Amino acid sequence: MTNKPSKNVSRLRRHARVRAKISGTAEKPRLCLYRSNKNIEVQLIDDVKGVTLVASSSVALKLENGSNIEAAKAVGKDVAEKALKANIKTIVFDRSGYLYHGRVKALAEAAREAGLAF
Repeated sequence: MTNKPSKNVSRLRRHARVRAKISGTAEKPRLCLYRSNKNIEVQLIDDVKGVTLVASSSVALKLENGSNIEAAKAVGKDVAEKALKANIKTIVFDRSGYLYHGRVKALAEAAREAGLAF
């Protein structure tokens, strides 16, 4: 029997590997997401100063079901609108070690459609 790490430990290792290569600035912040079983949350982060510029989540939007693709699309659209109001047009996408499909893909595509470039 092998001692295989849990899914979350593997995800955190992937996330650390990606974070070693990308970082956000004030002009081009990092869009970091967190996906739980019940909700999805995103932040636009300036890693130089260590501050969150814009944030949105399915909890903040008071969505009935925050764990489906429609909720991810709503959060992606909301964070893009907030970013454009804050004069942020381009970002670096950080999928936090999650696979690019399902809710992660829906959020990214909704943010692109709403005007963010990445």
